[in-house]
Amino acid sequence: MPAAIVLAAGRGSRFRAEAGADQDKLLADCVGRDGVMRPVIEQVLVSLPDSLAERWLVTSPDRTEVIRLAEAHGCQVLLLQSAGMGESIAAAVAASASADGWLVVLGDMPFIQTSSIERVVEALEDGGISVPVQAGEYGHPVAFGRAFGPRLMALTGDRGGKSLFTCATVREVQVEDAGVLWDVDLPKQLSFSADSI
Repeated sequence: MPAAIVLAAGRGSRFRAEAGADQDKLLADCVGRDGVMRPVIEQVLVSLPDSLAERWLVTSPDRTEVIRLAEAHGCQVLLLQSAGMGESIAAAVAASASADGWLVVLGDMPFIQTSSIERVVEALEDGGISVPVQAGEYGHPVAFGRAFGPRLMALTGDRGGKSLFTCATVREVQVEDAGVLWDVDLPKQLSFSADSI
């Protein structure tokens, strides 16, 4: 079973520009697919399947409430002043180097169905990558087989794992779940509507 890596170190500058400099999008309330209101990051954490026992969340030391929620949902927390997604992934993969693979989850995507995550995990093979596909578009989360450990640890800056797709067998998992494409960059995106993607 892969380790889940939840990326929650970004500053969310576009969101702050509109909502206010003191507004952290990860802590903004939104109504989940289950009809329950929670902060964005908690919606992400509750959607992780129970089968993902090893969970890591990467965030900055000043986000005490994000850290508290992560620990409450069984995550080990990796504190990092990250230069970007690539650096966060590299650090978390290094911290969980003995895992069978890695499921990279974005902390600002609160509307992904648990069943979609389970299907991506089930499709993962050691030497491959699995990715959800909705309406012809690649979404998140993305699972990487154990063989990708060294290349994931070599990521830098804001370059995520998509650069590795060219050197792998990518299993496309067709889902009927608009949540795999929905990230919260702006306050208006806190309200989910499958019709507005």
